[in-house]
Amino acid sequence: MSVLIAGCGDLGTEAGLRFAAAGFSVLGWRRSPEKIPAPLTGQAADLTGRSGGLPRIPADTDVVVIAVAAGSRSEEAYRAAYVEGTANVLDALERDGVHPRRILFVSSTAVYGDAGGNWVDEQTPAAPASATGAVILEAEQLLHARRPDAVVLRLSGIYGPGRTRLIDSVNAGTAVVPASPQLTNRIHRDDATAAIVHLTTAVADPAPLYVGVDDEPVDLAEVLRFLADELGRELPDPAETAGSSRGGNRKLSNARLRGTGFGFAYPTFREGYRAVLSGAGVRHA
Repeated sequence: MSVLIAGCGDLGTEAGLRFAAAGFSVLGWRRSPEKIPAPLTGQAADLTGRSGGLPRIPADTDVVVIAVAAGSRSEEAYRAAYVEGTANVLDALERDGVHPRRILFVSSTAVYGDAGGNWVDEQTPAAPASATGAVILEAEQLLHARRPDAVVLRLSGIYGPGRTRLIDSVNAGTAVVPASPQLTNRIHRDDATAAIVHLTTAVADPAPLYVGVDDEPVDLAEVLRFLADELGRELPDPAETAGSSRGGNRKLSNARLRGTGFGFAYPTFREGYRAVLSGAGVRHA
């Protein structure tokens, strides 16, 4: 059986490696296919269609993962990547007469609005607070209109190897510690990619939507204090910040994902960041 990763960047590549370890043949589409490691097969593709049509899709493709990334934070870039990219992948499947058993779209919890510190789950209506969040929601709706059985996985606050912004800010002494509570929701990259594989291979009848976060919504200041303790650094004094975090004031629930039997390698930021600090070559004081 074959898997197509349409958008084989960091997240797609790590998911692809997990699929390969499970015995799948994996094809990754990326503008720079030379960056895709073995045993994955890389193929040049521009999902936006700006550089021509998409390659042929193998007839035995069983799973398609759409894991696009916008080239910038502009609405135009998001529309090209998420809406046009998703439509182009679906068009290519129809063109080639390929009917995968499972399609999974990697989305974002940016489609939710501010919840006043309350819990948010798959039943919570989407209310994007940004133009880019609205574009991502539009891509979800396009996908489900054409493939109602597709799975959407909304991820939040991905961190891990190569995603060390908070660690770097603590190490550099530039971390901004909010004086007021600022809720954040996170998931380690390895758990995010494991969830992709789990939902496409181990769940017989998946729901159309899952929220992908770890077990513990947490105040950003608590995360920064934890990292400072682990690194032996001092934090600047708390300061008032303009507005709330990009993640919104909400607690995201992973109960539906947990209910499929999925288990987290890093159930909270503590285990996850300790793994990053021990394995990513981050220098301790």
